[in-house]
Amino acid sequence: MKPKWTVTLNRNLHEFADGAGTLLVDAFHYLALFAIGGTIVWSAVAAFLNMTVKGLASIEDILLLFIYLELGAMVGIYFKTNHMPVRFLIYVAMTALTRLLIGDVQAHHMPQLNLLYGTGAILILALATLVVRYGSNRFPSGPGDEAGRK
Repeated sequence: MKPKWTVTLNRNLHEFADGAGTLLVDAFHYLALFAIGGTIVWSAVAAFLNMTVKGLASIEDILLLFIYLELGAMVGIYFKTNHMPVRFLIYVAMTALTRLLIGDVQAHHMPQLNLLYGTGAILILALATLVVRYGSNRFPSGPGDEAGRK
């Protein structure tokens, strides 16, 4: 039989470790989110200033700003809900592929097989978005699911 004071000490030690661990994980989480958000803002401002120095913005530059917008929205949603919006990652990939395709067409001025690969990849990502949206609508995360916990 264990003495009562050792059981109490053990429970208090576990509660302290759990609280300290949660504090450290949350602190790192918020620090990392602010660092990522700051980096996105910094990069977007630098890209915008580069456009103003050039005196014009190409379609690739505008799509780059959309990528920064989507990344910023993703960080904001993750900050508020503690859930990673997978759809935003797919949107970023679709926008990046569109940007790549536009640059490729502008550079070569003729259709190539890469154009078909890029558009096929965008189609697959669009279908993936449809599957993710359908899955999240049909099978939402509940409070008992790991994804539904805050």
